[in-house]
This record gives sequence, C-alpha cells and structure tokens, in this order.
Amino acid sequence: MQHANQRFDAAEAKPPFVLLTGATGYVGSRLLPRLQERGCRVRCLTRDKAKLSGSAFSATEVVEGDVLDRPSLVCALAGVQTAYYFVHLMESSPDFVAEDRTAAENFASAAKQQEVRRIVYLGGLGDDQDPGLSPHLQSRHEVGQILRGSGVETIEFRAAIILGKGSRSFELVRSLTNRLPVMICPRWLDTPTQPIAIDDVLAYLTLALDLPAAGSRVFEIGGADVCTYGDLIREYARQQGLRRYLIAVPVLTPRLSSLWLGLVTPATAAVGRHLIEGLRNPTVVRDNAARDVFPIDPVGVEEAIRRA
Repeated sequence: MQHANQRFDAAEAKPPFVLLTGATGYVGSRLLPRLQERGCRVRCLTRDKAKLSGSAFSATEVVEGDVLDRPSLVCALAGVQTAYYFVHLMESSPDFVAEDRTAAENFASAAKQQEVRRIVYLGGLGDDQDPGLSPHLQSRHEVGQILRGSGVETIEFRAAIILGKGSRSFELVRSLTNRLPVMICPRWLDTPTQPIAIDDVLAYLTLALDLPAAGSRVFEIGGADVCTYGDLIREYARQQGLRRYLIAVPVLTPRLSSLWLGLVTPATAAVGRHLIEGLRNPTVVRDNAARDVFPIDPVGVEEAIRRA
C-alpha cells in the first residue's frame, strides 16, 4: 500500500482523476494539497469559481456546478475515477434533510451515468439502531445509504468530533473555554464521543484512493481516546493554563443550549442547535475494521488539541 503522501510515478501508472466537492470547506480545503502532492489530477466543483481563486488552485481544474442541479454534475463528473463527496447543506437550508437527500440522489445517479469507479464520503458516527438519533446524524447516514445504493463503489468514513484549528468542533471548545470561567452545562457534555485529529481524517481520506476494489464499505474512524465534550473543555483549559468550572444541570434543553451558544460562540444558534442535537447521541467507534485496513495509528485527545 502506498504511503498517504507518496507521489504517483507517471512511468508506472497514470495519476487518478479526482473530483473534489466542498473544496472551500474545512476538510476539502485541507485535502486538496494532499491530492496535489500525490500527483492526482484534481477537478474542484463549486457554485462560484471566484471562491476558488488562489495559488492552491492554480494547478487544479475548477468547474461550476450545483449538487441540486443534476445536469451540472453530469458534466463535472465526466472522466472522473474517484469523487470525494463533502456536501452538507445544514448551514444553507432550513430543510437541510430534504435538500441533502436530493443532492445525494443527484450526485449518485450522475456518478453512475459517468461510470465513476469510486465515491469517498465523510459522514458521522452514531448507532443506526438508536431511536433517538438526531436528525443531523440520521441525515448523514441517509446520504451514505443513497451513495452506496447508486451501484458506484462507495467508501464511507464515519467520524465524530474532528479536532483541528478552524474545525467547528474545536472552535466551539476554544470559544466556550476562553470566554466562560464558569459554565452552566447541559447533560450532553457527559455523552461519550471519540474525537479524531484532522490529520488522521485526511490520512484516511487520502489512502482511500489506494483501496483495492471490493465493493462499498463503511469505516468508523476515531482517535485513540473515548471521552466527553466536558473532557475536551477541561483538557483545552489545562493546556492553556486556564481554571474553568463546569456545573451540570438537567434543564438546559438543546434549544436553549443553541441560543446560549449563539451568544458565546461564532456559530449561529440554528446550526448550534443541530450540532447539539447530535451531541446527545454517543458517537464512539464500534467497528474497528479501519484499524485493520489502513496503516494509520490515530493520536489521542491531548495530542490532537495540542496540534490544534
């Protein structure tokens, strides 16, 4: 198996042709240079080319299209071998569940039509059998099901909290901890989760290019530690030399929590509510197949926060 940063030798094999969606997003913008370092031919799909100007895209083809406009996807996927699907409409639509469903159906059928070999998708952890699974996580899983149902081989990675500078989860921890010496905390701060460092997520996504064809698969990925959101706040405070007090109360509902977050963090209250609804569900790796398939040894919470 090739190393995640190994370049392709043109004399040995033609570099893969990759479509990258979400290239301006947190994960996509960090995956792009890794794909370029490997020598991949990369095409980025965006609704506005102006957003992808800059040196990082100088060696990359950029095409305009919209996941809610299927004909534009057919054009964007022409000739592509592997497509990375990093689309989530939670911030842009009040009915993100329906629009994410439509977007996934459009992308899946266009990929099938253009004979794309593989789709790589990043979704969210959570137990499908949990009747209380949040709409946000249910939607993430539904998108994966739609992509797999297309007949195009789909590699779905499911992750919980991603820790890295600029990630929504880490910035939420940082903002809360920096601003509030004493926190009146809702019960979701004690829900178990398995955070993963952004570098480890990128390693998994990059190595997905190398997997031998073996049908669609779901890989649950997480860091070395299972903890709670409260533990993340305490560890960040420890590394920053801050003394913080967390007081748990049973009455701070997800809706009230999201309004509270809207006051103390950059996240909007609406997006915060959807994220908090997901935090009530345990998001822990239950299937360790990823550890057997990929040569990656994920770091723990302390190191992930230190890097972030």
